[in-house]
Amino acid sequence: MATILLATHNRHKAEELQALLLPRGIRVRTLAESAVDVALSETGATFVENALEKARTAAAVFHLPTLADDSGLEVAALGGAPGVHSARFAGEPRDDARNNAKLLQALEGVTDRRARFVAVLAFVAPVASGWLERTFTGMLEGEILPAPRGTGGFGYDPLFYVPALGRTLAELSPDEKNAVSHRGRALAAFVRWLEAEGRRLLGW
Repeated sequence: MATILLATHNRHKAEELQALLLPRGIRVRTLAESAVDVALSETGATFVENALEKARTAAAVFHLPTLADDSGLEVAALGGAPGVHSARFAGEPRDDARNNAKLLQALEGVTDRRARFVAVLAFVAPVASGWLERTFTGMLEGEILPAPRGTGGFGYDPLFYVPALGRTLAELSPDEKNAVSHRGRALAAFVRWLEAEGRRLLGW
């Protein structure tokens, strides 16, 4: 069975990606399983730059095919903010409740509540010719509610309403969320590439 390292310290993201990869015959290894402490920096200005930075760092340490995610919320009325700063929107330390409170405050009195979640998966793997790199993007359109709904998910999920479903992401089961989420869509694109071309390039 092929093995992929997930380069994330976010337990929620690791659980979502594991749930999506394991049924496809891909064994998942997480950084939490390793005794090596790997610092994953996010110094890029875009989701693509940050995802690649994390994937390259972990792949170089473990010399394993590595998948890293960078994702965030883009709100139309805020000019695309918080974007790459989504996890730290309210400052350090990261805190979902404070991030959500700051978002609601920023949108107080605003009628345009359109938003989208964006996820970029970067795949970096050692191959005979050096390093193989690919990126895959997924998006989910929705809107920000004036108050949270639901107890599932994490991050901005209780505020992110999906009109087509009539529910927030926090009101979905994990399987329902994975079927429609930005991260699930990015991973679906990765799997399509893996089956069409990736397995051959990787010798799997």
